[in-house]
Amino acid sequence: MLALSFSFVSCRETADKANEAAEAAADAAEEAGEAMGDAAEGAMDKAGEAVDAVKEAGDDAVDAAGDAVDSAKDAAGNAVDAVKDAGNDAADKAKEVGGDIKDAANKTADKAKEAAKEVEDKVKN
Repeated sequence: MLALSFSFVSCRETADKANEAAEAAADAAEEAGEAMGDAAEGAMDKAGEAVDAVKEAGDDAVDAAGDAVDSAKDAAGNAVDAVKDAGNDAADKAKEVGGDIKDAANKTADKAKEAAKEVEDKVKN
């Protein structure tokens, strides 16, 4: 009977230890699962941050390209304005020179008329 009691107690202790080991394994598996979930969540957060950074860099590049296009348009507009102003200045100078030439030609014609009149008057006299 004593052997039977030892055997029964021993089996019960073994069963209890087996249950404790199973519970410990279940707890460890649960903790490992939570750790994996946390790691996956952290990885997803980092991936999201990386996507946001790439998107932001892309937006910055688009903005820079737009600024470059605007600058090129402004420079082209300024060049056109400068050429237009130079053309207008040249036209104004040409008008001035043309006016001066016309005035000189009129003066010369008047002097020639006066000289011709003087010659005519001298011939008549």
